[in-house]
Amino acid sequence: MKKILVIQNKRIGDVLIASVIAQNMKIIYPNSIIDYLVYDYTVGVIENNPNIDNIIAVNDTELKKFGSLTSLINKLRNNKYDIIFDPYAKLQSRLICLASNAPIRIGFKKRDKNPPLPFYSHNIPFLKEKTKNCGKAIEDRINMMTSVFDINESDLNYEPKIFLTEKEQQYNKLETYNKPFVMLGVLGSTPQKSMPYEYIVALINFITKTYNVNILFNYAPHQKEDALGIYEKCADKDSIVIDIYEDSIRGFVKLMNKCALLVGNEGGTIHISKALNKPTFTIFSPYVLKEHWASFEDKKTHTSIHLLEEKPDLFSTDREERRKIEEDPSYMYKQLTPELILPKLESFLSLHLKKN
Repeated sequence: MKKILVIQNKRIGDVLIASVIAQNMKIIYPNSIIDYLVYDYTVGVIENNPNIDNIIAVNDTELKKFGSLTSLINKLRNNKYDIIFDPYAKLQSRLICLASNAPIRIGFKKRDKNPPLPFYSHNIPFLKEKTKNCGKAIEDRINMMTSVFDINESDLNYEPKIFLTEKEQQYNKLETYNKPFVMLGVLGSTPQKSMPYEYIVALINFITKTYNVNILFNYAPHQKEDALGIYEKCADKDSIVIDIYEDSIRGFVKLMNKCALLVGNEGGTIHISKALNKPTFTIFSPYVLKEHWASFEDKKTHTSIHLLEEKPDLFSTDREERRKIEEDPSYMYKQLTPELILPKLESFLSLHLKKN
């Protein structure tokens, strides 16, 4: 029986995507015990996952303290793992790998350079380009496994899944409404992933005037004031149910499971919706590489828009330019106007919703 650890103490979307490692390792080693080390605020996307036996939740701030990190390292070393996957590949996770004594330690090779210390027994380079529609981020994580372990291509599972209990599936806060709900990711997980507020309002107004739906807002709890500011600028407030909101990841999962589809900035909520088999329309931040994070797009169930596709001469995707845009994406975001977004959005929504 193999004991396996996956280290993915990063954001929500990263944790959900990394769950494909457990899905596939259970095929290779059905009787294995698989633990996931994640930040406590991301636990909701892997709860009840039958492929994950234990979740080790850590606090982001606490883990930055040397004493907390060394205590965690000692605890994990005592677990005597046989295999460790480190798709996180940062200093914290590398130190955990180095001190673990696990015979198989698999991590990413950054920019084709081997790390200065033997953190990993297997240094796996990132793929040069994507070859599947699951997106490069998922394909890279599958490649971590197939580079070390034998598994038939036909057995591989590339789709992250979220598993709800029967009780969670009975979530009923939307039952008294007679119109389908569209979830609007009105704000990105960071300011760098959020489009200008006046553009968001224009998209909301288009949806409420054109389609027979109710709108829900999704945002982080600390973004409530900004979300209410957007709500106040919207034309059809009667179609926006502002009072139904879930402030936890698992709460959002239950709520999203009852919605028709999601429109929003690229981020964890998009990946959650896809894992729930809900249609998505993704608005990418200009600095995000679409080929990495655009998963399962077919222009019907899942589609997206990226400034680089609309205005390919505006900027390039080289590392330094993307870094500059990430530091201040406001100018580039303003180039992705509602006039560019709405034709693609209407084409998507018309496949899934009834018009007024």
